[in-house]
Amino acid sequence: MPALIKRCLTIVLLGCVSWNVAGAEESSITPEQMEFFENKIRPVLVRECYECHSAESGKTRGGLRLDTRIGLLQGGESGPSVVPGHPEDSPFWDAITYSGWEMPPRGKLPDNVLADFKVWIEMGMPDPRVREAVVVESTMDVEAGRDHWAFQSLKQPTVPEVKDSGWAKDDLDRFVQSKLESNGLSPAEEADAATLLRRLSFDLIGLPPTPDEVQQFLDAMADDRETAVAEKVDELLDSPRFGERWGRHWMDVARYAESCGNSTNNTFPHAWRYRDYVIDSFNDDTPYDRFIAEQVAGDLLPAKTDQQWQENLIATGFLALGTKNLIERNPRQVTADIVDEQIDTVSKAFLGLTVACARCHDHKLDPIPTADYYAMAGIFLSTNTYYGTASGIQNRNASDLLKLPIADATSVGRTYSESDLEGLKERQQSLRSQMFDAVRDRENSSQQQTLIRLRAQLAQIQGVLAEVNDDGTPKSLAMGVQEASDFQNAPVLVRGDVETPAQEVPRGFIQVLPHSEAYQIPDDSSGRMELAKWLADEENPLTARVMVNRIWLHLFGEGIVATPNNWGLTGQEPTHPELLDHLAIRFMDNGWSVKSMIRDIVLSRTYQMSSRMNEDHYEIDPENRLLWRASPRQLDAESLRDAILAIGGSLDLQRPLGSPVARFGNNRVGRTLDASLMDGLDDHRSVYLPILRDALPRSLSLFDFADPSMSNAKRDVSNVPTQALYLMNDSFVIDNAKQLARRLINDNGNVREGVMHAFLAIYGRPPTRQEIQSSLEFFSRFRDTSTRRFRRGSTPSDLALTAFCQALIASAEFRSLN
Repeated sequence: MPALIKRCLTIVLLGCVSWNVAGAEESSITPEQMEFFENKIRPVLVRECYECHSAESGKTRGGLRLDTRIGLLQGGESGPSVVPGHPEDSPFWDAITYSGWEMPPRGKLPDNVLADFKVWIEMGMPDPRVREAVVVESTMDVEAGRDHWAFQSLKQPTVPEVKDSGWAKDDLDRFVQSKLESNGLSPAEEADAATLLRRLSFDLIGLPPTPDEVQQFLDAMADDRETAVAEKVDELLDSPRFGERWGRHWMDVARYAESCGNSTNNTFPHAWRYRDYVIDSFNDDTPYDRFIAEQVAGDLLPAKTDQQWQENLIATGFLALGTKNLIERNPRQVTADIVDEQIDTVSKAFLGLTVACARCHDHKLDPIPTADYYAMAGIFLSTNTYYGTASGIQNRNASDLLKLPIADATSVGRTYSESDLEGLKERQQSLRSQMFDAVRDRENSSQQQTLIRLRAQLAQIQGVLAEVNDDGTPKSLAMGVQEASDFQNAPVLVRGDVETPAQEVPRGFIQVLPHSEAYQIPDDSSGRMELAKWLADEENPLTARVMVNRIWLHLFGEGIVATPNNWGLTGQEPTHPELLDHLAIRFMDNGWSVKSMIRDIVLSRTYQMSSRMNEDHYEIDPENRLLWRASPRQLDAESLRDAILAIGGSLDLQRPLGSPVARFGNNRVGRTLDASLMDGLDDHRSVYLPILRDALPRSLSLFDFADPSMSNAKRDVSNVPTQALYLMNDSFVIDNAKQLARRLINDNGNVREGVMHAFLAIYGRPPTRQEIQSSLEFFSRFRDTSTRRFRRGSTPSDLALTAFCQALIASAEFRSLN
């Protein structure tokens, strides 16, 4: 059933209407008005409308309820349906007079009934029907919940005494060593130079060291290990590749993607700006508290220059990137779902809490009452979200974008000539004329499909015209948020149902955190600025701990808290609670510097240990939670793909302009782009591949890439046959193995030198004597197409060297980080 609304009016978010106002409306109705409504209006609404638009029927077609006065005022898909006193401005009146939509569909109401409705609207819509006032109460003991360790304030722990005073480099090591000693364990020896360099290189920049770098590091380590490591760490932290590596970690948490997901999966052509912002922020070592503020309230931060203002706007894309159900008819449901997704991402990303679980009822596991959820919901209800998708048949919930103050130096997206624009405008006018004719002939059933087709074509043209300047160049646009024109509190929704609001809750924060009482949200603010300050407050017991734990996770393969997005009562307790607090306080004392924290950790003895197995220690701590050795890890999807490109010599380290998605515009559906974009197989770093929800590049999805539909702090790790088959058969792997093989022939005087170079390039270490011998025997047995046997020391064929290189790439050692 089509919605009643045909005019584009402002959506009333979540139907936030005061119960006192509803009561006042009822009490102000005169006896004559009451009689008119009961005799002339209510019977018609019950008979003709309630079947599709009432709580009793369980249907709210087009998001419209007609069984209460508030329902009529709120309207449906496109906004309010009745303007009291003004039938000419009321879409409801247009619908029942068949001036647009035709309601009820079974036949137009008689003229005398229409006259009654006109009189009723003109007299101000007197209507005694009000929703029953509901109050949702909580029995949760928030005070008792504050006893949970994660909600306790940070306190600098005493550094423990250790038996072996010669092992630890600093306090970090002493906390680890003390735990080992108390459990009868001892730390492993230091990792050898080649192993440590490969670990550092992949952990800090996500790329393998080159053969020259390996040799230089081995030489430097022979002279002075500590100086060599410190200098290499500083070099890697200063590399532009660092931001690409660590920015990708954050994008997992921020659920970065370039399409909306769900059934339509429309693309987000401007999401790439947030991607670049994140990479630049990590390269610039933006203080983490500032990083939080920019993403949550960047549009509200003071800016000295247009450039800074632009970056702040782009940063708020964090709040706009989430999944969207663009085909949903009920605008209140759309808004509620967007707000819910924002609450879920903010609470997981910065606090490690699942606050969104309190949407329908008090949190079942954590001390978060449902009122706390709606206190945060009011913040985001008072915020406009701009995600930028054009209206169309598969998008009933289109959105604008933020206009950036600085034009792109080089156009991103398609540029249209003057004649192109004229053609589009002429086509637009023609489509409108055809639609008008189709509407007039709607009794013809075939015209329904014609209308659908015409609307889709018109929407696509409108989407193009909305994103280009008058000269046809693409506008500089971004996803993000802005303050709403008015600020409101959210009502608690009974069981999360947008059609059953209860009492309003003042905008605010999670009560269980001890510093929340110090914050109040003023009436003239959405509360996002206060939210940013509340999140980054040094008295917040979670923010610094959560980020330090994320850093630790990416350097050791497991966090000190093994459930990085769940610090609630069901999350795992920290293995080293004193170390966690020590690092969190150090993090804040060092200006919330991510690079400083990473540097401190990787220069520790704890990080630089060997991964060698100790059977006795394994019996005591099989999961290595106490850190008696370095835990071997698998390379993640991006590192694997980038390493293959680097080894093949084809990796392009230049940042691409924009994203391939931008060239297709915002009216394309993500799933249709798979063949042309996925694995794009340009040779840029994997962080720049287009990330479409439900249509990921195969080279990433096969190797446990994070689901971009939700905040991910820790990826799954698998070892399945399809991964091995990809490494053995995919043309991407074979082509890069072939390129390496050609370089081995061109750059080395004999097979032995080629083998040495291949091991350095692929494994980051020289081959052992046995590996050299086995490799030479392989080439001596390998025959080319002319069946000639190769003698030791002769130059093997491309095929032999390609097979040799691919075998090394497909091996477990290449995929592992020791």
